[in-house]
Amino acid sequence: MQPLWHKEMDVALSEARASVDHGDVPIGAVLVDAHGAIVAADRNRREEIGDATAHAEMLVLRSRSEDLGDWRLNGHTLVVTLEPCAMCAMAAVWARVDRIVYGAADLKAGAAWSIYNIPQDERLNHRCDLVAGVREAECSGLLESFFSDRR
Repeated sequence: MQPLWHKEMDVALSEARASVDHGDVPIGAVLVDAHGAIVAADRNRREEIGDATAHAEMLVLRSRSEDLGDWRLNGHTLVVTLEPCAMCAMAAVWARVDRIVYGAADLKAGAAWSIYNIPQDERLNHRCDLVAGVREAECSGLLESFFSDRR
């Protein structure tokens, strides 16, 4: 049996690798419903579409909300290769996502433990469970490779 969240992270990593084709930072995300089915998958597309908000997390949340015709995503889990930034962490909270699972910590902009902990801030009306470090070496290796190739 595969460890928890590894299958979903496979898909997120595949999406992240595809980001590089259009010059975006390799970050991928999937959204999993309450039954364990992957219902949305995407990658960073900021460079591709010229939109500062086109982070992988934002795109999967938007896609699923459009599919359901509802902004509330209770029962869903967001799986992402890099710890969400403040924008994406807050979007997950606003969307009522149950859980955020991520691979690599983001020590410069992470908002789900590293710098901030938006998803579990008790001042907010919704909180998300957090699972960190799923396939961390693969996720951070992909990012390190991307940035070393750019230097």
